[in-house]
Amino acid sequence: MTPRLPGSHDARDLIVPQLSGAIEGTGDNVWIEVIQKMDEVYTDLVDSQTALEEQNARLEEAQDFIGSVLGAMTDVLVACDTDGRIQQVNPALEAIVGKRERTLIGRPIAELFQEKSQAVVTGFLQTLRSGEGIEQRDVSLAASDSQNALISTICTARRDHRGRLVGMVLVGRPVGELKRAYRDLDAAQAKLTRTQQQLFVSEKMAALGRLVAGVAHELNNPISFVFGNMYALKRYGSAITRYLTASDENKSPEEMKELRKDLKIDQVLRDIGPLVDGTLEGAERVRDIVQELRRFSSNQQEQPEEFNAVRLIHTAADWVIKAQRVKPEVLLDLPDTLEMTGRKGQLHQILVNLVQNAADVLDGRPDGQILLSGARQGEDIVIKVADNGTGISDAHRDKIFEPFFTTKPIGTGTGLGLYISYNMAAKQGGSLSVENRPAGGAEFILRIPADVRTES
Repeated sequence: MTPRLPGSHDARDLIVPQLSGAIEGTGDNVWIEVIQKMDEVYTDLVDSQTALEEQNARLEEAQDFIGSVLGAMTDVLVACDTDGRIQQVNPALEAIVGKRERTLIGRPIAELFQEKSQAVVTGFLQTLRSGEGIEQRDVSLAASDSQNALISTICTARRDHRGRLVGMVLVGRPVGELKRAYRDLDAAQAKLTRTQQQLFVSEKMAALGRLVAGVAHELNNPISFVFGNMYALKRYGSAITRYLTASDENKSPEEMKELRKDLKIDQVLRDIGPLVDGTLEGAERVRDIVQELRRFSSNQQEQPEEFNAVRLIHTAADWVIKAQRVKPEVLLDLPDTLEMTGRKGQLHQILVNLVQNAADVLDGRPDGQILLSGARQGEDIVIKVADNGTGISDAHRDKIFEPFFTTKPIGTGTGLGLYISYNMAAKQGGSLSVENRPAGGAEFILRIPADVRTES
């Protein structure tokens, strides 16, 4: 049975009585054919009505969606036709100009703006007709709220399905809001910078704490050497004093000769020069270690200076290895000198971090080896720190230089050492990369310009 629309008459109720007389006597076949055609037409009518209702529902949903989007926008939006007549605005614009959309439809778009901005807005359509693009412009709305009157606008062409220009859409954001957003962004950036600096200092202090034993050993050697030399010099000073006192007492040559032999004055004279030189060397070594410590722990901007990178590599390795419970073997493949100009303290920290990382990987292994090599390649100094550990898994390769990433147990690493080293290298115009060695283990490759004179 064909369904019937509620409250309506079946088309057959109206047509059949009229046709019955006309076709009377013409035969049952004709009558059946007419009824069948009517059923087909009626079915098509019902299907069309159903499809129309579905399309109308979808259209209402789309319109509600577009309305919700326009209502959620904080930027102002105006759409107009090719004559500059307003076709639609959003609630954000209504709030600024203090007028409802129904009172604005059909009005010239220029009426929304202050007199000094009207020519700019009306010129947008002419520019779009010529096919040119429109740059971002600042214009002033005719608004009671002067704080939101100035807006930064973007204007684009609106075209139909055939590509013909049918109007334009103008979108603008209050400049006051932009300024607030920029201020918030600047504040967030400043906070991030401060946090990064604090993290750098924290990691530096953590590294220094791990190196205390090695640094103490480095200081103990030259200090012990200085103390030993000073005690010897004190004895030598006493002997020379006794000899000179005896000379002032007009002792006989034989007595002076015997005293000279007893006090070993000739040996004192031979040893005093080397003792003084050795003492000075020990004191200078202490001074250098203290300066390196200050440079390592300093949070001040460091200026480029000339230095020998080979000596810096030795120092970094000594500090780290002497603090290890099980000391890995250190193999060196270095020239006598690698003179360069750069930030010595930053390079020292990078090297300490790399050697410490290798030592941590080899912790507890009796056969652990760390290979340090360096050479000049063109305008760069290339330093490599390799180990014979397990290497880096593919899952960790892309994360190795990320902040706070670490494979160490909780409480044994900050995950900042390699991240800081990577950024320090980049700030000096260099790079830090890592590769797995064919024989096993990992190799970190530090490339730094041999002459760094620009500020980071």
